[in-house]
Amino acid sequence: MTTTGTTPRAWLPLAAVACTLVFWASAFVAIRHLGHDFSPGALSLGRLLVGAICLGVVALSRGIPRPSRADLLTIVAIGVLWFGVYNVALNEGERRVDAGTAAMLIQVSPVLIALLAAMFLGERFTVALGIGLALAFGGVALIALSTSDGGDRDVLGVVLCLVSAAVYSVSLILQKPLVGRLPAVQVTWLACTVGAIACLPFAGQLVDEAADAPASSLWWLLYLGVFPTAIAFTTYAFALRHMTASNLGITTYLVPPITIVMGVIFLSEAPPTMAYAGGALALVGVAVARRKPRRKVKDSPAAPEAAMLHR
Repeated sequence: MTTTGTTPRAWLPLAAVACTLVFWASAFVAIRHLGHDFSPGALSLGRLLVGAICLGVVALSRGIPRPSRADLLTIVAIGVLWFGVYNVALNEGERRVDAGTAAMLIQVSPVLIALLAAMFLGERFTVALGIGLALAFGGVALIALSTSDGGDRDVLGVVLCLVSAAVYSVSLILQKPLVGRLPAVQVTWLACTVGAIACLPFAGQLVDEAADAPASSLWWLLYLGVFPTAIAFTTYAFALRHMTASNLGITTYLVPPITIVMGVIFLSEAPPTMAYAGGALALVGVAVARRKPRRKVKDSPAAPEAAMLHR
């Protein structure tokens, strides 16, 4: 009786994370591909409009959300930062660096998340976190050097990807307490809608570019809105409700290898050699930052569940 009741709690968050990782990895490849047909702002608006419509159908079927004024302000902040700024910065960044490099750069976010979680969510700040932070940004420096042969435009691409990582980290910390009070799908829908509204100044570009784009690119745009946006953000919010922010954040370091493989298959491109070394160093930094001291725990009914959530 107890086993059947607790099993879904154990595997559902992990399944949600796996779904998110695959779809987000594919998003880096799709964004890189669509950079030839859509400008960063237009691509962001198109993706968010599709995502908001899909999410709205599901969210409204569960009732009209009634967030408090404080929660609504938080949702607006998440929408502008995570859905608005993040997408525009990443789309522009991927016009200058390949999909795999962009994915590796975004992976400094788990260290930033752990740092912010220690500051604002009461999670532990350790010496390992400081060392991991230094290693992660040392890896970022190597990635920046590996792309500098292409000129200042490539370095700017690195900076834009780091901006995306920073606003993603802040948004996750804002979202963590929010999804404890409100349904994940409704939070995601409201934030996505706010992001779409913030990107409305690019509506003219979207109309013009969509008219000139091939049908395949329009299908890729729809894919971005449905899968990496509507589905993946919802599954991520669901997982965030059942896991700590720092433990969930570190799972995203699986995105770069998935993205690199997809980039080779679908785009015939891969990161520069030095970027692999930088990405590896950044991931070592993430692993060090999230290292927890071993401690003896008395056997209790909660122990197996805690072990599974912490892998």
